Amino acid sequence: MPLSTLNREQLRAVTAPMGNNLIIASAGTGKTSTIVGRIANLIESGVNPSKILLLTFTNKASNEMLQRVGRYFSTSIVNRIESGTFHAVSYRWLKEMKENVILKQPNELRTLFRSIYEKRHFKRLNYDIEPFSSTYLYEQYSLYQNSSFDGFDIWFTDKYPEHRVLIDIYMNIIDEYEFTKDRFGFVSFNDLLLKMRELLLEEKRDISEVLVDEYQDTNTLQNSLIEAIDSNSLFCVGDYDQSIYAFNGANIQNIATFTKRYRDVRVFTLSKNYRSTASILSLANRVIQRNERIYPKKLEVTKRDIDLPPRLLIYNELFNQYQGIAEEIKKSNTTRDEIAVLFRNNSTADGVEASLRELGINSKRRGGNSFFDVKEVKFLLDTLSLLVNPKDMMAFIHIFEYGRGIGTALAKEMFECFVHFGEGNLFKGMLSPTVFTLPKLNPIKNVQLGLFDDDTQIGSISRFNNLRLDEKIKSNPILKHPKITSTGVLFYRDFYNFLKSIRGVKQPKSMLLKLINSPLYGNVIDTLSTQRAKLKSGEIDRDRKEIARENILRKAKLLTDLSSQYKDIRRFVNAMVLGGNELSQGKGVNLLTVHASKGLEFKEVYVIDLMDGRFPNRKLMSRGGTIEEERRLFYVAVTRAKERLYLSFAKYDKVKKIDFEGSPFLYEAGLLKKDY
Repeated sequence: MPLSTLNREQLRAVTAPMGNNLIIASAGTGKTSTIVGRIANLIESGVNPSKILLLTFTNKASNEMLQRVGRYFSTSIVNRIESGTFHAVSYRWLKEMKENVILKQPNELRTLFRSIYEKRHFKRLNYDIEPFSSTYLYEQYSLYQNSSFDGFDIWFTDKYPEHRVLIDIYMNIIDEYEFTKDRFGFVSFNDLLLKMRELLLEEKRDISEVLVDEYQDTNTLQNSLIEAIDSNSLFCVGDYDQSIYAFNGANIQNIATFTKRYRDVRVFTLSKNYRSTASILSLANRVIQRNERIYPKKLEVTKRDIDLPPRLLIYNELFNQYQGIAEEIKKSNTTRDEIAVLFRNNSTADGVEASLRELGINSKRRGGNSFFDVKEVKFLLDTLSLLVNPKDMMAFIHIFEYGRGIGTALAKEMFECFVHFGEGNLFKGMLSPTVFTLPKLNPIKNVQLGLFDDDTQIGSISRFNNLRLDEKIKSNPILKHPKITSTGVLFYRDFYNFLKSIRGVKQPKSMLLKLINSPLYGNVIDTLSTQRAKLKSGEIDRDRKEIARENILRKAKLLTDLSSQYKDIRRFVNAMVLGGNELSQGKGVNLLTVHASKGLEFKEVYVIDLMDGRFPNRKLMSRGGTIEEERRLFYVAVTRAKERLYLSFAKYDKVKKIDFEGSPFLYEAGLLKKDY
């Protein structure tokens, strides 16, 4: 690699001796170039590429860096470099070690957790305190795995001492959840790291140097994985001032204490900013300098050709702000894709998106639900996942939850029944059962743990005589289950008919088309479109329902188009499940949360809703957040701008009848005086 393209600071970092190196890379200072230069220098110095490990937070970042390395080295060399996200690398290594793991998405595991949680009857226990919901308990457990190595009961009761009376039930739910995951080979994203760390403690991998991108965003679990790899050389790149993921478990102490935890540390600071103008950087520095200075630095300007001062836009009313921002964008000569509107809370996007649409301006939202997370797409992928792996209980539960009268707990029992009927084979149990007795499904009663279920009794099949069912379905012992209803049986019938329709079908696209055109998916379309068309009065708006139906089918068609390049259903499902979260769609003005904007840059940036209470978010601060983290968020937001920066706020919300004050960050930036 031509090292002459690097500045003096970057060159010193890139050519540093192997050991413990920390690179403080401020916004726009060429972080990627420095990491690429380091990898190139290691290879040129004789380091085996297969012993270089690059850890990033997105596969996109990893791919971009390797593509740039590929400009200077052959494909055979680049392909030998170990690289990817913490989770992707761990998944690959676990597979290499012949570990049997079935990676499940968070939404799937929440469903499994809920199916276990729902067996506890908290109301019968007569405690004064309201128990946490299944979703909140699951999220707390996930946060715990990322941030602590104490027992969950210790960590949890320290945070919520008032819930100590319920901790035995909470722990029992978690124990059953972990047992069920182990039984079916399911792993969460956290489990990938936990299992990998355990194996690394037993079997060390020969890694010459570990390079870590965005080191300030690592959590306690990720940092422990880095330490378990136990390489003699670290090259960690990050910026203390851009640590904005504490809510997701990121531990800022990882970067703050680096020089104390490792021996003979060399710290390099990149200060030459190649992104933003002098006025934008000056504003950013004025605000962020109020935070504690762990690693002293000052950004230097290299961009001299243009310097437009940041503008403050003040509006009398909240929606007027959104309309005003849309009007500013309409007048702008900047290419739409080079414009970004940033906000602290995702709900803010609705007003901006509506105002832009009113003016005929295209926009794309990022940082919200992924295409692969919307329910209509999830159903299709869950069905294909089940075809690939009939042991995937979570996929089955997600599918059968759409049957009216079938909840998560019953869906789980139905899965266990079918497997029992087929002597371990799900589809055999659904299509041609050989066992006709119901298995014992209910746990041992335990009042202390909130388990009160009665023993299952055999139900009468005659109650379904009025349904139009073929003899194979009528003879299936699932009809004996006492909790299954007529609508549940009809849903099973639709799934049964779909399975029969795809016998001999191999192509993913053909399978999808069969599924999309089946009564099974028709039921899903009707359920979701009805939900999305329901008015506050409870009435169904026909026009809305038709639009919702068209949107569902449009997404289904997109997935079908994506499948056309695959010939193997397993490869298609793996690609969609592992790579889905990073696919973006659409063109136009970028609408992003500040968190979603991290690592991106735009010619023209609008940071909106800068009202005290919204940004900084006082509600989140009251739950454990800090003004320092909110200030870092503001710093990240303004340093996304290359040439034009607009900051805006509104004085009043006429819907909620709330008066607003400007954000304290506007005062710190010198844009507002006390009597604006």
